[in-house]
Amino acid sequence: MCGRYTFTKPADAMVSQFQMLISPDAPARYNIAPGQMVLIVRETLSKSGPVIEPAEVKWGLVPSWAKDASIANKLINARAETLAEKPAFRYAYKNRRCLIPADGFYEWQTVSKMKIPFYIHLKSKEPFAFAGLWETWERSEGYLQTCTIVTTAANNILRPLHERMPVILPIHLYKDWLSHNTPPDRLNDMLLPYPENRMDLFAVGDYVSQVKYEGPGLIEPRPFDAGDQAIEEQLSLF
Repeated sequence: MCGRYTFTKPADAMVSQFQMLISPDAPARYNIAPGQMVLIVRETLSKSGPVIEPAEVKWGLVPSWAKDASIANKLINARAETLAEKPAFRYAYKNRRCLIPADGFYEWQTVSKMKIPFYIHLKSKEPFAFAGLWETWERSEGYLQTCTIVTTAANNILRPLHERMPVILPIHLYKDWLSHNTPPDRLNDMLLPYPENRMDLFAVGDYVSQVKYEGPGLIEPRPFDAGDQAIEEQLSLF
């Protein structure tokens, strides 16, 4: 599962990793949550051919056939194993794949009746991209563009926290994931757990659990005091 993530250097990452420009004033975001507008990278078809472009869409997929937009609350993630089968995802999986730029995400572990948030990132601290899908929901009053993050089985470092993790795509697969010409078998082969030896994580404070909080303090390591020693000893990853 992926229910919160970070993208703290959007302008730099878009230039260095995605070869496209966004405003240098784009804010760093440390607590991106479902229902918010998020940045994606997608391929669209124009008269002159395919175009790779950034776009802002709402996190939580609304299929074109949905009766109302509330379905988005249940579709923030999409299981890799059933993308081609589920009515909510199969059209987008075939025609509307996207990259969702990030540089970390959060997962929670329940210890002694407390939910401890963890921050997960690459050891290199470089930005990366989740595999995503996007859709357009059109009605007489206008249209809404939305996205979802694809998940797969957790790797060994994430499994103590949750059985699922977001699909993180290596840079060399970006083009193929976005392309309308990539065959289904090739797409399926991309939806694997990211290597655990390239990832790191640590416990952080509880503020990230509330959407109203933002800022770099959210990804500071959790300070355990003497009263928390029993909890610290029970954490599966320490």
